[in-house]
Amino acid sequence: MQDFKILENLKTQALEAEKGGGSNRINKQHEKGKLTARERLSILLDENSFEEYDKFVKHHAADFGMQNANFLGDGVVIGHGTIYGKKVFVYSQDFTVFGGSLGASHAKKICKIMDMAINARVPIIGLNDSGGARIQEGVNSLAGYGEIFQRNVNASGVIPQISLIMGPCAGGAVYSPALTDFTFMVKNSSYMFITGPDVVKKVTYEDVSFEDLGGAKIHTSKTGVADFAFNNDVEMLLKMREFFTFLPANNQESPKPKSTCDSVNDIDESLNTLIPSNPNTPYDMYELIEKVCDEKKFFELKPDFARNIIIGFSRIGGNTVGIVANQPMHLAGCLDIDSSRKAARFVRFCDAFNIPIITLIDVPGFLPGTNQEYNNIIQHGAKLLYAYAEATVPKISLITRKAYGGAYIVMNSKHLKGDINYAWPTAEIAVMGPESAVEIIFRHEKGQQTLIKEYKEKFANPFFAASHGYIDDIIVPSKTRYHFCKALELLKNKKVERIWKKHDNLPL
Repeated sequence: MQDFKILENLKTQALEAEKGGGSNRINKQHEKGKLTARERLSILLDENSFEEYDKFVKHHAADFGMQNANFLGDGVVIGHGTIYGKKVFVYSQDFTVFGGSLGASHAKKICKIMDMAINARVPIIGLNDSGGARIQEGVNSLAGYGEIFQRNVNASGVIPQISLIMGPCAGGAVYSPALTDFTFMVKNSSYMFITGPDVVKKVTYEDVSFEDLGGAKIHTSKTGVADFAFNNDVEMLLKMREFFTFLPANNQESPKPKSTCDSVNDIDESLNTLIPSNPNTPYDMYELIEKVCDEKKFFELKPDFARNIIIGFSRIGGNTVGIVANQPMHLAGCLDIDSSRKAARFVRFCDAFNIPIITLIDVPGFLPGTNQEYNNIIQHGAKLLYAYAEATVPKISLITRKAYGGAYIVMNSKHLKGDINYAWPTAEIAVMGPESAVEIIFRHEKGQQTLIKEYKEKFANPFFAASHGYIDDIIVPSKTRYHFCKALELLKNKKVERIWKKHDNLPL
């Protein structure tokens, strides 16, 4: 009988913990179109795979009436489970308990699961839905954030870290997502900012809404903080399951290959006419990406930010690859501050986690102008150069059309240890375009049209670069997928020994 009572008590306590802040607060969460912390985990993780820890933890604060308000779990659910059979650690903040605010016990739970993830070398996903630091706990809340940030830094480059912003994320709380590898948001229900609208109005007299200050649209199109924004909780969680399949468990593994119905020998004749006859006419680089990827699937990141460059994950011949591509449809594919930052961080992630990088190049140069120069395009552009130069994963590139000046060097050129550098016959590799070059070299000469024609014949093609070994092969466009598959197979066991250093000092 005694054993039966103990088990009944355990069941009662467990059910109490799973209620979070209670039915009224759960209903309010649902009225906002949001799921609860546990409902989110049930969609994100494989069925019946979740193992929870610290379900019965409570806060130990006694000020400002906190002693009279105690909830099991203290506003965050932690544990581990699987996504398509792959292990993952998770924490999910519960907005129904103290608005998901972070106190000492709440923070200790998150730190505990992060430590477990680092020690087990397993990815971690954080579901953020919090009003920020728990004011009633004072500096203990701030200490909790500091402990989390330290673990974000420790885990960086060791295990993949993903932040899902599924509600408010304000003040110091925003720095944890900023330190993780990927950040995703939900439209109209999630936002991120250092100081909220009320403080902004008091200090700067600006009247701004939550959405306009730090909503999903701002962070996906203006700041680049978020990698993508989804329409609702369910869509995000289902897409995260798909996204997770592209990632390895840790920095000592590679993403697992996935079988594909598409043949390595697939030839797409339409690629032979992708490049317009007029070199100044844009074309859509997405078409090339789609036609070289398995099942034409491409998981793009930051699609609305710095649209002149494209980044994302795909598979070619079953192997996960990171794709970086100039987009001629926007700013003619020029590199600028935002596109350099966007691509550099992606390249560094791929390098940290053993994901080969495919670079598709059509770049007329860096974007000119005082706005770019005054905002430090020099150092921001150097970030991308640095990322490619330090990367030791397989690096394969293809120049489809323009590759001019410093931008040619930066985009995974042979000089930055690109492994296999292809070009289409339409490639133009030079210091600058023919017209600009002739204007400078022969500014006082007559008959410049003839000189432009001569310059084009000599430099505005891939053969001059190929004659110096800077291009490994000039390939038929329709066979691009075939060449990529062969290159990936050739380089799969690539090893590079690095000079020892404590850490690098990249241009931040």
